Amino acid sequence: MRTTVLIGILALTLFACEKRTETQTVTDSSGTVQTQTTTVTATVPSIDTAATAEMKQDAKDAAHTAGEAAKDAAHATGTAMETAGKEIQRRTEPEKKKKP
Repeated sequence: MRTTVLIGILALTLFACEKRTETQTVTDSSGTVQTQTTTVTATVPSIDTAATAEMKQDAKDAAHTAGEAAKDAAHATGTAMETAGKEIQRRTEPEKKKKP
């Protein structure tokens, strides 16, 4: 989770330039020079740190809850298997012979 957030922030930093200027200069065969400049301005979206922190905490809480549910399920499965094993042993146990 932490890695995903860091990658997202890095991507925003690298690719969300606020201003970019490109200049193209062309000279034709008669010696006429033509220059064209293009400026592109982009608005960088702001990151709501409070919402990000809340989503991070929600993700941690969900992971904790899922972990607890997995432990409960494993315990219930183990108990059921133990009960079934005891019942199998009881049913397959040879009858004790009576002494004459």
